[in-house]
Amino acid sequence: MDLDELYRLLRISHVQAQGIVDTIRDPLLVLAGDLTVISANPAFYRAFATDRDSTIGLPLYELGNGQWNIDELRLLLERVIPHSASVFDYEVQAMFPGVGPRTMLVSAQRLIHPDNSQRVLLLTIVDETTRRRKEEEKNILIGELDHRIKNLLSVTQALARQTETAGRTAEEYRDAFLGRFEALARSLDVSSRESAARLPDLVRAVMEPYLAEGTNVSVAEAPSVALRPAHAMSLGMILHELATNAAKYGALSVPEGRVSIEWELGTDEDGGPDIRLRWQERGGPRPLPPESVGFGTRMIRFAAEFELGGSVELDYASEGFMALLSFPRPRS
Repeated sequence: MDLDELYRLLRISHVQAQGIVDTIRDPLLVLAGDLTVISANPAFYRAFATDRDSTIGLPLYELGNGQWNIDELRLLLERVIPHSASVFDYEVQAMFPGVGPRTMLVSAQRLIHPDNSQRVLLLTIVDETTRRRKEEEKNILIGELDHRIKNLLSVTQALARQTETAGRTAEEYRDAFLGRFEALARSLDVSSRESAARLPDLVRAVMEPYLAEGTNVSVAEAPSVALRPAHAMSLGMILHELATNAAKYGALSVPEGRVSIEWELGTDEDGGPDIRLRWQERGGPRPLPPESVGFGTRMIRFAAEFELGGSVELDYASEGFMALLSFPRPRS
């Protein structure tokens, strides 16, 4: 075999190896001993919105806007890897230019070239952002289910306590209590089903257990707005949570307490149409900001921001608790 034939075989082997690397779905980097990038696969360029000229030949810590210049990662690559053959799934959280915030799992494998003993480092990167987000959503849903079961028991107890007993027979008390309980069940059904709803119909359905007495809750009559099914369910969850808290700690926990719910149509910062709903309590115990953020508050914020695509402000003013919810409405 002459040198030309040997060169041809080596080149074929190199092309085949590079072709295999290029088909790997996860981003991959090959680093020299000084952590300069020797090679990168197309998945890396796509994942981090960069190109070959902005990657090859540069130190890892200078890529992009320096997002890989993380103390824990430097310690891993400069001190742990030289004394260990590999490290798997090291978590990196950073803001990547052109991509946004990401959670990455970095695995590092130390290799030695069999011919020249050159040390190289193979980095593989797995984007865990979407999976972590889905896990968070799942945990929120599971926690919300557990929380709503506990709240349902609390509200049921409150309904039992608030149902008048004076001057009533046992049968009359039973009928009054079961009527309010059935109204509560109907409100939960409206806030959970997939059918569309309109304001104020949805608000009145969710608040029906508290409207039964007629005077302590007021709901605006207009404007009437059609809601997407997902929006109706999320808004129902928020209203139910606010009502539960009001019945346990706020204006609905005392006879003289009052709650008003009203909304208006406006435009958001981008000029798109939105809905601004105000929950205002009066006459109840003086509200106190919670010492820590409980699940109810986290659920309200999660539903408002991620499910409704809007925002919520919670104000514990001395004159009464207020919640201001803003979210986009369907474009006509």
